[in-house]
Parts: sequence; structure tokens; C-alpha cells
Amino acid sequence: MADIQYFGHACFRLRGREGIVVCDPYDRSVGPDLGRPTAHIVTVSHNHPGHNNTAAVRPVRDQEVFVVDGPGEYEVKGILITGVRTHHDNQKGAAHGHNTVYVIRLDDVVFCHLGDLGHDLSQSQLEEIGSVDVLMVPVGGDETIDSSQAMNVVSQIEPRVIIPMHYAIEQSSFVRNLSPLSTFTHELGLKDVDVHEKVSITPSSLPGEDDETRIMVMRPTKE
Repeated sequence: MADIQYFGHACFRLRGREGIVVCDPYDRSVGPDLGRPTAHIVTVSHNHPGHNNTAAVRPVRDQEVFVVDGPGEYEVKGILITGVRTHHDNQKGAAHGHNTVYVIRLDDVVFCHLGDLGHDLSQSQLEEIGSVDVLMVPVGGDETIDSSQAMNVVSQIEPRVIIPMHYAIEQSSFVRNLSPLSTFTHELGLKDVDVHEKVSITPSSLPGEDDETRIMVMRPTKE
């Protein structure tokens, strides 16, 4: 069983029996206080203060935090991670540089964190990403995909569960630039949305292949 906690912006912590992964920890300049979460592994989608504050993450006991900050295949504590090179814009990185999408295999569940993806995915990128159970997708626009583009990417990947991220939240310094979560939920036609502080995922709890994709909205919390 893998537990998911959302710290706001694009930062999540995935905790499983093999270890703990923190994705895209942000700097205090973003607005909310990230706190000092613990992890064995940190993934960084791109070198920006909103996504690369690895110093904020504490090691578990006396172990060192393993930082994954680019494309490639990694195995740490039995956790398999694949980094897929993408772009932070729709101009092949000419405007904002590159971005790494991470596929994280934890407790028999496949997670995918899109970072600050700025475009639809190519066929080769989709093949590298492969089958995804839980997709963490930016929906706020500005320097990444907006809600409409997010729906395109979701239809490309076809995950079983969607968790939106990177949208305007209270106390965020990016609130003026990012669209609110309601823009995305309106795009989906959702009127009532259940908000979770922590989500536990097991292979058996995932929607079946013939079931509709599940939308999980998470409330930002602090360790």
C-alpha cells in the first residue's frame, strides 16, 4: 500500500513499504511553508525554485537522500524510477527549458509525476512512460499545461487515477498567474468534489480497466 500526501504546488510525498519519495519540493518563495518532510528519494522535474528545493527534505534516520534530477533509469531501495525527457514549453524547451516526467513504481502501483510539462506528449515519450495507474498532472496553465491541455495529456496516458496539481492555492506567490482548481473541475463537468488529506492506493483499490478514471483532489497539508 502506498500513501500519498500533497504539500501544495507540485510537491507530493509517496510512502510505501520499500521507501519514501518526495517529488518537486519547492522553495519558501513559492508562498506556503513546505516544512521538513523526510524521504529516501527526491525527484526534481526541472531546476526552478518551485520544484528543486532538495535541501528542505530530511533523510530518514542517518541515511542520505538520493536525488534524481534528470532522465534515465534508477533503482533505489527497490523503488524503480524512470525519468523521461520532455519540455517546459511547446517550443521544445526554447522558451523555458526542459522538464523531466517521472514514472515511479512503488508497492506494485505505477505513479507518474508530470512536473511542469508544457506540451502534448510524443509517441516515443508515451512509450517511455508506459502504463500508468496514478497520474499527477499540472492544470493551472501559465508556464505549464492548462486544464484543457491537461485533458489532452490525460487522454494520451489513460491513467486509472488523476490527481491535479500546480494550480492557484491560498498563500501561493503564483496565485495571480495560475488558474484555480475549479477551472479544471469545470472542464471535467464535476460539480461536487471530495477533497482528501491523504490517499492510500493499492493495486486492488484502483479502478478496473472498464471503469471510469477516478479524480482525486487533495488538500495541501504539512508534515
